[in-house]
Amino acid sequence: MLLYAILVFAVAAIGGLVLASSVLRGKLAPWAISMLHALLGASGLVLLILVVLQGAAPGRLTAALALLVLAALGGFFLASFHLRQQVAPKAVVFVHAGVAVVGFLTLLSLLLA
Repeated sequence: MLLYAILVFAVAAIGGLVLASSVLRGKLAPWAISMLHALLGASGLVLLILVVLQGAAPGRLTAALALLVLAALGGFFLASFHLRQQVAPKAVVFVHAGVAVVGFLTLLSLLLA
């Protein structure tokens, strides 16, 4: 299930790059990609929670989950701008992406270990 979570987050990251490129150009991100990005991220979180609930989760898995939940909260904040038809602040996009990347790499380190 860990592999599936990593794959889902990887696809979500591709959508995130498209969204971030729109914001960095000062344009409103495409709504369909935003929704797909959010759904994939949420699906990845559910998969990770299921892995943690199976028991004996390594500390890195719990840390990755915490970072990705934090990234999701940042994503909700970014979505609030989108709902108001405003381009999100670039700084918030960078923080959201940075936390998500660190969480993803932490998760990936479990697979590669």
